[in-house]
Amino acid sequence: MTVRRDFQEPARCRPDLVIGREELFAGAREQLASGGSALIHGPAGIGKSTVLRALAEEYGATAHTVLRCSATESESHLPFLALADLLGLVLDDVAPRLPAAQRTALESALTGRGESSLQRDGLALRLAVLSALRALAAHGPVLVVADDLQWLDPASAELLGFAARRLGGTRVQLLCAVRTEGRGSQEYDRHLRACPPGTLAVRLGPLSRAQVAQLLDHRGHGGLPRSTVREIHRTSGGNPLFALELGRALADSPAPPRPGEPLPVPTSLRALVLSRLDMLSVEARRTLLVASAGARPTPALLHAAGRDNAEAECAQAAELGLLATEPDAPAVRFAHPLISAALYAEAPAHERRAAHAALSTAASDPIERARHLALATTGTDPEAAARLAEAAALARDRGAPSVAAQLGLLAARHTPADGTPSQEERRLTAAEDAITAGEVDLARDIAREVLTRATVPADRVRAWIIVIDTAGHTMAEVDAVFPQALADAGDDPRLLALVHYQLAWRALIVEGDFTEAREAAAHAAELAARGADRRTELLALSFQAQTETLMGHPEAPRTIKRALRQPQDPRVAWHHNGAGSARFRWLVMGDQLAEARATVTALLREVRRRGSVESEVHFLRGLAETELRAGHCGRALDLARESLRLARDSGIGETASAMLTSLAEASGGDVDRALALAREAVAHAEEDGDQMYLSRALGALGYAQLVAGDPAGTVRSLRRVRSLELGLGITDPARGRWQGDLAEALVRIGEPAEAQDVIDVSREHALRLGRESVLAVLDRSEALVRAARGDLEAALAQLTSAQNRLGKLGYGLEEARAAFALARLRGRRSAEGAHPWREPERTEVRRGGHGRAAAPGAGAPETRAAVDEATRLFRRCRALPWLRQVDEALTTPEPEPAPAVPEALDALDALAAMERQVAALVMEGATNREIAARLFISVKTVEATLTRVYRKLGIRSRVDIVRLAAGRRAH
Repeated sequence: MTVRRDFQEPARCRPDLVIGREELFAGAREQLASGGSALIHGPAGIGKSTVLRALAEEYGATAHTVLRCSATESESHLPFLALADLLGLVLDDVAPRLPAAQRTALESALTGRGESSLQRDGLALRLAVLSALRALAAHGPVLVVADDLQWLDPASAELLGFAARRLGGTRVQLLCAVRTEGRGSQEYDRHLRACPPGTLAVRLGPLSRAQVAQLLDHRGHGGLPRSTVREIHRTSGGNPLFALELGRALADSPAPPRPGEPLPVPTSLRALVLSRLDMLSVEARRTLLVASAGARPTPALLHAAGRDNAEAECAQAAELGLLATEPDAPAVRFAHPLISAALYAEAPAHERRAAHAALSTAASDPIERARHLALATTGTDPEAAARLAEAAALARDRGAPSVAAQLGLLAARHTPADGTPSQEERRLTAAEDAITAGEVDLARDIAREVLTRATVPADRVRAWIIVIDTAGHTMAEVDAVFPQALADAGDDPRLLALVHYQLAWRALIVEGDFTEAREAAAHAAELAARGADRRTELLALSFQAQTETLMGHPEAPRTIKRALRQPQDPRVAWHHNGAGSARFRWLVMGDQLAEARATVTALLREVRRRGSVESEVHFLRGLAETELRAGHCGRALDLARESLRLARDSGIGETASAMLTSLAEASGGDVDRALALAREAVAHAEEDGDQMYLSRALGALGYAQLVAGDPAGTVRSLRRVRSLELGLGITDPARGRWQGDLAEALVRIGEPAEAQDVIDVSREHALRLGRESVLAVLDRSEALVRAARGDLEAALAQLTSAQNRLGKLGYGLEEARAAFALARLRGRRSAEGAHPWREPERTEVRRGGHGRAAAPGAGAPETRAAVDEATRLFRRCRALPWLRQVDEALTTPEPEPAPAVPEALDALDALAAMERQVAALVMEGATNREIAARLFISVKTVEATLTRVYRKLGIRSRVDIVRLAAGRRAH
């Protein structure tokens, strides 16, 4: 294998090299694995070389010969240089196998001896390159890796293209990268035509904000505030090279940029994007500076700011590629956000202030005018501070809390030391706006800075509360804050109420003690009432109501009514911890799905209007949960994914959103993704010490395992949930609705007695609280217990009743699951002597004109109708994973009775080493994908190995392996 010395690959590809490119990377990987070629293209800095290196390392190991070249612009004038890189080190090997004329032409081109040229030796050279590649391929696969095709010398490019177009049927693959600026680039078309037929073109686009954050974190810049990461993403346009350079500049900068100012742009990027700036006139450059300082510059705004020749100067900049040309768009838009940032960073400070001063009178929006006034002013200025505070309030009302936080910090900076409100009050208001905007790290930094200087108890307690709020579900990390906050609160009931409200959350999240949390919330409400702090009183009452609801406490309805009494505080009415949220939770747990949907939809609309990110994440989850209960799985999945994207982008509510998205994926999407998300949520909850969400995450994991066909895994997960909720004091089965899944899984692994115990205990609480849908689901599960015990007729009657009740209550997915269970039992009833969870040999029947192997009894009219009904209901719900289960039940033979335990145990010892490993992992409840990952084999290999295991053991399913594991323990 040949590798050019100055293009050596690293020993191992770092995983961060393909951040944000997983899907595209997978497509290119499949193309190469199938023997095809791939062309990676995109603009400068987008990561083409990174992806190219990762793919070359992965597939270079499987090739007999790897030929590489990496061209540069400065060398593109040297003829045959790239050809020498590719074939220079293998010339001695292939030359003897070439015809004399071809060998002479190739040696002359590669060594520089003689005067070979395409004009003189065109055909001989072309054929020589093609013959050389074919000769190499005769000894094994050849991979040609060419980076920066746009800088290939023309002669080498012509020869490589000639050969590539004629390599069909040979074991030669090309993996190339080329710079292109747009999707319709003519350069891209030219290079693609020079590649082998069927080459896959993979265009790399910009990274998302979350991917930029991940990239910065992997490269050692993970401590940046989210607001800064957001600005890096905006300024870089999602270009990974630009983002990393901006991250390095921030790390090297002695102080972060002031609020409202662009990021520092390093010299390397300034030179890259401003190389054409010197061709502008002085006046045109000043016009562009004003445009870069404005939020939404237009020709009219530039005129108002004193740039009389704005149109002509912008046209000049557009010709140089600095501005985008959009004839129908009124705005002046830079060709890339980095050009604007670099132009602003290049300008002297006095010119920037002059630009802002001009815009402070030219802008029509009061928020923009105030921002420009602040950036044009130095030192403290009471008038500027007051205008900025007014602008912050206006931004808050408009639903732009992030802008409000920025303006608030500017107001604090311009507030005199003895000003009213004080600098600290304005900083704390800005921090609270930052929390609303989801910028929790910025809020925490502001609060900690205030605590280093503040002496007023109210300011200090307010700052402590912000520190606690920004901890979210990692409250255990700020335990030391509570004694300090209580000390600063003294005996002021208003301040004490704030602290005790947070102590209620701590009792719930850290201690997992619902009783203590309820008592702390009630105490906080009393203190707030004494201190005439209606906002904190309403929050505490709402928290108390939600806690009582989850506990199944009889006082819950009365507490909700108290929380809903007038006067209301609008900030609490729409808050995710307010009375509206408590009422929604009561409605959804009480089977009032239509009213719950209307309530949470109205709340979501309001928080979006106000720009409250945390509340938006929360209510998106609430609406997704409601749609899931109603059986609208597609809609629920869309909402859950949106919630998860927003949670990951803001760093708020990631565990809860991953949990809910897992439920939605398992019901209407991808079961493997459901399992991964549930495990992620479990890991986060365990790491945070969050007992409340740990039980919810385990519930999601158990459900996903049930849908994935892993009842043993479901039992392990949901037994933990049962134990956790018992310890937490949660008695309302409508909280997690996991009881029916646990009972069903217990039946499937042969534990009907434990299943009946789960049903009996849960039914007692459901009857006490009037949870009709829970009772119907428990009846569905109890029917399976009865069927397992041989009472098929009673099971069928109970299932029919459960399905009808679930349909009337509007629980579409649960209704469909009952119909599916009913279809299976009816099919089994027609098979005399069959075990209720197994079916005898199948007969071939026709459904819908297509031949397929069907379940026993599926030919009977009653059974066919039941199967069609289950299919119809699952299709109406868009419950794709459940539809696949119906299809598998119709097409996959059910397992025969498990062999006698002693005989099977003896057979286990006869398995081959790999077979024993796979069987052992199945016994642990691992899925095929998990087994493949742990043993470093493919999923197909796992499936083939399991087929051999089944044959050797005389069994037909994973369930029988689990039974063997139980038998081995018993013996």
